[in-house]
Amino acid sequence: MAAVILALDADALHRRDYRAAVEHVTEYGRLVDRWKLDSRPGTGPGTEAWLLLRGSTQGNGLIGHGLVVSEPYQFSAAGDPADTGWFITVLFDSLLPVGEQTGPGIIESAVPGIFPAAASAQSLVEVPPESEPALRRLWRGHGPATTDPDELPGGTVFPSAVRHVQVNRYERDPDARRLCLAFHGTSCAACGFSFEAVYGAAGAAMIAVHHLVPAEMLGHGYQLDPVADLVPLCRNCHAVAHSENPPRTVAELRTMASAAGHVVGHVVSAAELRAQADARRILEGGPA
Repeated sequence: MAAVILALDADALHRRDYRAAVEHVTEYGRLVDRWKLDSRPGTGPGTEAWLLLRGSTQGNGLIGHGLVVSEPYQFSAAGDPADTGWFITVLFDSLLPVGEQTGPGIIESAVPGIFPAAASAQSLVEVPPESEPALRRLWRGHGPATTDPDELPGGTVFPSAVRHVQVNRYERDPDARRLCLAFHGTSCAACGFSFEAVYGAAGAAMIAVHHLVPAEMLGHGYQLDPVADLVPLCRNCHAVAHSENPPRTVAELRTMASAAGHVVGHVVSAAELRAQADARRILEGGPA
C-alpha cells in the first residue's frame, strides 16, 4: 500500500492524550506512536498514513498525517484488552488540534468516495493511488501552516522528497530568537552570510537561530540563556549542523567550510571602501 487512512475514534482522544500529542509535534516536529488495528494489515514501512477523526461532537475530518515505520506486529498488554492485538508504529509529522480538522464536505468535494469508506467500522482504509495527489493537495490547503519558509508540513509532498531537520523548542521560541539576534546580530556565526546585507531589511528575518547544547543533554528545569545558548546561523549552516546527532558545533562548521575552500567574509560597504583607500594613501605617504 502506498497510502492509508487510519481512523481515530472520538472515545480514543482522551485515552491517547491527543492534546499532548499535538503539543509534542508542534514542539519537536514529530511523534512516534504505536497504532492498534482491527486485524493484521497488509501495510509496512514507508506507507503514508492520514489520520481521520470520526464520531466526535466537534466534527469529523482529516486531522493528521504520518508515516508507517514498522512491519505489523502483535502486542499484548497485561490486563488491558484495548491495548492487545495487531499494531503498526507510526511517525506522525502533522497533527491538528481538535476543532481544526478538515470536514467531510471538503474531503468529499476534493477526493470523492474517500470519506464514506474511511468513516466505516474499519480502522485502516487503503487510499487508491489515483486519489493520493488530490488528498495531498487537500492537506496542503487545509492542513497545518508553518511560519518557517524551509519547513514543509508532513503530507504536503511525497515523503521521499522531504528531509527532516531536527530543531528543538528553544530554536522555535520567538522571544529567545529576538534576544539572541539583538545581541549577536543577523549574520551567520559560522560562514558570515548576511541575509540583510544581500536582500535588505526583508532578509533580516530569514536567519535561523541554533541551540549550542544538544537537547538530550538538557536537564529538567533548564533555563535558557538566549545570548550564551543561541547563535544565528544561515539556513545552509543550520541544516548541516543538524544533519548529525548531536549537532555539529559552530567551530566544526567553520572548519568544514575552510577545508572546502570557503573564506568567511562580508559585503563591503562604500564607506569601508573609501576608508581602505584613505588608509592606503596615508601609508604610501600621501596627505592625511
